[in-house]
Amino acid sequence: MKTTTRVAVIGGGVVGCSVLYHLTKLGWSDVMLLERSELTSGSTWHAAGGFHTLNGDTNMAALQGYTIKLYRELEEITGMSCGLHHVGGITLADDKDRFDMLKAERAKHRFMGLETEIISPEEIKKIAPATNIDGILGGLYDPLDGHLDPSGTTHAYAKAARIGGATIETHCKVLETNQRTDGTWDVVTNKGTIHAEHVVNAGGLWAREVGAMAGVYFPLHPMEHQYIVTDEIPLIADIIEGGGEHPHVMDPAGESYLRQEGRGLCIGFYEQPCKPWAVDGTPWEFGHELLQDDFDKIEDSIAFAYKRFPVLETAGVKSVIHGPFTFAPDGNPLVGPVPGMRNYWSACAVMAGFSQGGGVGLMLAQWMINGETERNTFAMDCGRFGDWITPGYTRPKVIENYQKRFSISYPNEELPAGRPLRTTPMYDIFDSMGAVWGAQYGLEVVNYFATKDEPRYETPSFRRSNAFEATAREVAAVRNAVGINELHNFGKYRVTGAGARDWLDRIMAGRVPKTGRLSLTPMLSPEGRLIGDFTISCLGQEEYQLTASYGSQAYHWRWFLQNLDDGVDIENISDTRSGFQIAGPMARTVLQACTRSDISEMKFMDVRHTCVGMTDCIVQRVSYTGDLGYEIYCDLPSLRALWTTLWQAGKPHGMKPFGMRAMMSLRLDKFFGSWLREFSPDYTAAETGLDRFISFKKDVQFIGRDAAEAERDTGATRKLCAFMVDADDADVVADEPIWLDEEVVGFCTSGGYSHHAAKSIAIGFVPADRAVNGLKVEIEILGKMHQAQLITTPLFDADGARMRG
Repeated sequence: MKTTTRVAVIGGGVVGCSVLYHLTKLGWSDVMLLERSELTSGSTWHAAGGFHTLNGDTNMAALQGYTIKLYRELEEITGMSCGLHHVGGITLADDKDRFDMLKAERAKHRFMGLETEIISPEEIKKIAPATNIDGILGGLYDPLDGHLDPSGTTHAYAKAARIGGATIETHCKVLETNQRTDGTWDVVTNKGTIHAEHVVNAGGLWAREVGAMAGVYFPLHPMEHQYIVTDEIPLIADIIEGGGEHPHVMDPAGESYLRQEGRGLCIGFYEQPCKPWAVDGTPWEFGHELLQDDFDKIEDSIAFAYKRFPVLETAGVKSVIHGPFTFAPDGNPLVGPVPGMRNYWSACAVMAGFSQGGGVGLMLAQWMINGETERNTFAMDCGRFGDWITPGYTRPKVIENYQKRFSISYPNEELPAGRPLRTTPMYDIFDSMGAVWGAQYGLEVVNYFATKDEPRYETPSFRRSNAFEATAREVAAVRNAVGINELHNFGKYRVTGAGARDWLDRIMAGRVPKTGRLSLTPMLSPEGRLIGDFTISCLGQEEYQLTASYGSQAYHWRWFLQNLDDGVDIENISDTRSGFQIAGPMARTVLQACTRSDISEMKFMDVRHTCVGMTDCIVQRVSYTGDLGYEIYCDLPSLRALWTTLWQAGKPHGMKPFGMRAMMSLRLDKFFGSWLREFSPDYTAAETGLDRFISFKKDVQFIGRDAAEAERDTGATRKLCAFMVDADDADVVADEPIWLDEEVVGFCTSGGYSHHAAKSIAIGFVPADRAVNGLKVEIEILGKMHQAQLITTPLFDADGARMRG
């Protein structure tokens, strides 16, 4: 056995083999895979083998499309069969909301180049004759859907990797992973110790145990899953004899998926009375066993399936497959460099391995070799969870995700499992005021405040919800008087040291401000893509506060540590420093009533230390609402005292609390972008307009400078623009296609309703050479075309007089 390698991949399922293959494909041949038993042990060997492209995240859907198209390539490289059956698949809709969801997904697919289509009940019956279409409104048909041979496909990945120079060691159990001081790893196995530059945890069912060897907790949990294969069914036999094959059918109402298996059918269930497996750890001796049949938990699902697919009721059962597979709390994989670790990578929780395994392998290989991926991978980045996450939180969230696997995913839905977990000292105060809560990065965040006559629950919907009137009230309070909002859902970092300014100049593309001032800046990847949207507050020559997305803390923290210089200290203070923003025409009056400092002297983008009431604060004049506003920060123990001071001073001036629903409406008035919507690693600064904050004059080779300068010289091919939309009861959410001259030319990044202007607004990309004021386009919302017009003048405070005055 080799004793040194560049990469040691731990785990020989389909994901580990995909990672190994893609590393060789991209040029690293000194790589090896370690499998404690045989390849496909764990979840891979008993998988149903289905694959599909449908996914609510467009990047995940694109990677699933890549995975599916990869199988032909593997067959050509290896001469092995993956057992491919491209039979197509239909997702059924039996109510208006499900049909809305399918129409929204089809709209997304237009600019992604996926050939899906909405089909009628009659077309469903023709394509999938086993389906009872009573009550069905329509379906989404995807010609790429199908199934394969799990074992054959995994071995094809393995052979392709071997052809590329990789080594595979089976019956090689990893016992320890120990990091050396230089960041490399000693991987101790029952066959000896391997010195590896990088370690990849592709442990599948054992990913928790493998991670624990390195002192890492991976938030995933195995769930029991059961599917049934029938004996021969005459209808299926007739289809086969006619030279055809029955397509896949996904029935969300019945929590089931169905496909042809031989001359019968295979049907699996995501049942509500589901069961987590191996709660306290996966036994090492488990591998090629199945779990005991458990028909009780799928009894209701089977009864529903008999109605949807009547041929099942008289079919004999050929076999029952009941085995475990792993989920992360949100159902997406855990991929990428593990925050806080050097040269330790994750490829875990890939519950849909034959839909996603190829894309996971490609992205991880690009990350390891190139330092970044070709597309935004945040939806599966293991850095999307922080060190606050625990097994006690993961388990209920995984159960919830399993139960909702085929449920409708609403854009405004707030899922209840595992909540509340993390709160600030304001939780009980806001709760008593009627707060309707959302969650971000495990933290409770107010979405809006309901009155006594309104329900304390926002109705999940693709259309305007019951939060509409409450949001309008809060927007009016900000625009006409003064609103107050907690600042806990900003990521906050304290940067100090003699080298702090030079480090910030290198890691940020924008200008580092002088003492007492703020600046806005993008943070770029080496390829010039956006990986952060920051405010820098200069509190002194060697002290700075950075603020950015709260939900991207681990993602940003990992980048900071990877690029940290000597002489710089950085501290994540996101949960130890909080505060409030106050915004609106009375904001200055309220703040002045709380302090002896002369607030009138503060110019727009100023920052200063100020005592507000009894509380030492950092006050900065800036506001995401686009109004006259201030952000007021303090340490967490002082938060309630600061609230009392501001609230008592604000009430005589009409102060009202406001939540994130109002914030998202207010920012539309000024066309302000939002992180992971308008600004993400999918886009560059020039495309989004953030290049205006890049300091090309500074004499620093900041990260991404060469790429940003090259794009400045050539110009971006697309431009982020705002549109006024002739909408009715549904506004743009994200990813809706933009049509021009009967062609899809762009897509929306976000949108909503401007309560101040009483207009529906969308933000999205169109070709730069067509991006002129007044351009008329159509935007497809839930399958319906809506007229829209490009606008360049903000809907509020167009000249900035109130915000800056």
